[in-house]
Order: sequence, then structure tokens, then C-alpha cells
Amino acid sequence: QVQLVESGGGLVQPGGSLRLSCAASGTIFSIDTMGWYRQAPGKQRELVAFIRSGGSTNYADSVKGRFTISRDNAKNTVYLQMNSLNSDDTAVYYCNAGKSYSNTYYPAYWGQGTQVTVSS
Repeated sequence: QVQLVESGGGLVQPGGSLRLSCAASGTIFSIDTMGWYRQAPGKQRELVAFIRSGGSTNYADSVKGRFTISRDNAKNTVYLQMNSLNSDDTAVYYCNAGKSYSNTYYPAYWGQGTQVTVSS
């Protein structure tokens, strides 16, 4: 089992920035990819970004150029730097971990979620 603990959510004004962190523990050897999903009120959960152990990344079109995912393998931690935030980014953000094959990510473990609210 892999346990994921997120931090860094909160309230931010439009145009502002936030950085989310997610620390993994447990059977880390069973995963090679970590990522973030989000779910806004009344909407389906959607993929935001993921990063493989080698450092290659994928992003949703809606966040490209604004969000950056990174990881510190020594700390088993993944980060999501979010810039130029707008109201459409308001959601609960979920950290996850799993495997990726042929450019598709299969999350197997999920964090509890952290709220990000973009509002003036």
C-alpha cells in the first residue's frame, strides 16, 4: 500500500499562485508515476498532470503553461506549482500514484484531497 498526504491548498485571488505538495510513503517500489486530479463542484474528476519517475510529464490542455508538476524522488514527494489561477481552477485537488504505460496514467492510490479556491 502507498499512503499519500497532500498539503498546500487554500484561498487565492485570481491571477495568484499556489504550490501543492504530496508526500508518499509505504510500498513506493510499486509505483513509477505520480500525479494530480481535480474535481470541481458538479463536475467529473479530471486529470491535471502526471510525472513519471524519469521526469517526463503530461498536462491537461487547460493548465498547460500555467501549472508545473515536479517530483523529488529522494523525498518521494510530488509538487504542483499553479500560476495565473482563475475561478475555473477552483476544485478539490487529489494527489495520486500508480503506473503509466504508453502515455496513459493508471493511478492506484489516492490522497484525501485538498481544497483550492480562487476568488476575490
